[in-house]
Amino acid sequence: MDRVARIRRKIKAVMIGHAVGDALGVPVEFETRKQLTADPVTDMRGYGTYAVPAGAWSDDTSMSVAALDSIAGGYVDFDDIMQKLGAWCYRAAYTPTGAVFDIGGACHAAIDRYIYERKSAEECGLTDENANGNGSLMRIHPFALKAFYTKTSPIEADALIDRASAITHAHERSRLACRIYTQMLHALLEKPKKESVSTALQAARERYAESPEIGRYARLFAADFVTLPIDAIKSSGYVVDTLEAAVWCLLTTDSYRACVLKAVNLGEDTDTVGAVAGGLAGALYGYRAIPKEWKRVLLKRSEIEALCHRAAIGFTVKECN
Repeated sequence: MDRVARIRRKIKAVMIGHAVGDALGVPVEFETRKQLTADPVTDMRGYGTYAVPAGAWSDDTSMSVAALDSIAGGYVDFDDIMQKLGAWCYRAAYTPTGAVFDIGGACHAAIDRYIYERKSAEECGLTDENANGNGSLMRIHPFALKAFYTKTSPIEADALIDRASAITHAHERSRLACRIYTQMLHALLEKPKKESVSTALQAARERYAESPEIGRYARLFAADFVTLPIDAIKSSGYVVDTLEAAVWCLLTTDSYRACVLKAVNLGEDTDTVGAVAGGLAGALYGYRAIPKEWKRVLLKRSEIEALCHRAAIGFTVKECN
């Protein structure tokens, strides 16, 4: 298998892993853990919280696909990315069904600031402490993939991830979550073993020790994090909760299927916790580990995979330049 093919398979594992986790969570978004304990998700469903068929993904994947479409050539233009996010938000581009049915308030406000207030792309993200939802974490993986496969230096990678978060979520807490996630994803792409997650987390704790928000992630860095009971894990739309829940599900299961189902069945922000966990699980277990029956149901999978192929070529060319 040549280099482009290997990169394509890895990118597909993360992008499709993310999208499948998202789609599994869409029909039960906002359901409680108690409700899902009584009627757990075990397969793709449709027409639950939203009037969309099985395999439909939400804003998590729409924004991720829009971002990858922009950067697939190996170069990052945040104005182009914001224009593509605007096309998604207002014209239903990058959607599985031709309709926008889920969008976070902070993301919507940032896109509005770009389109209607003519703010520059990197001035659009909200800086308020209350604007620390998971809206940048759930779409950061295309940028992390780009940084990894173009062999971007650690300092430049951190800067890229910060800027990518800040177009919608500019507070340091959200930007730090994205940098921590990127460290884990890169470690899993380099060495797809669970131990890589712990190694990456310890490296992140040291690397970002001077961040004023580092204490918010103390539980994630703790040696006993994996032993926390399920009742200690929150699955809300708060960025810290989402990152903790996704990593906990990854570390307490032994397959892609088990990881994403555990994530979705935590309840509340099911699509995003499922998506973030699914992207990491895709990197750990690989594309073939994603159940075939779920990949078959996933809407517009061929389009996402074609984009992954284009990105694999673009990232390779950028590395060689």
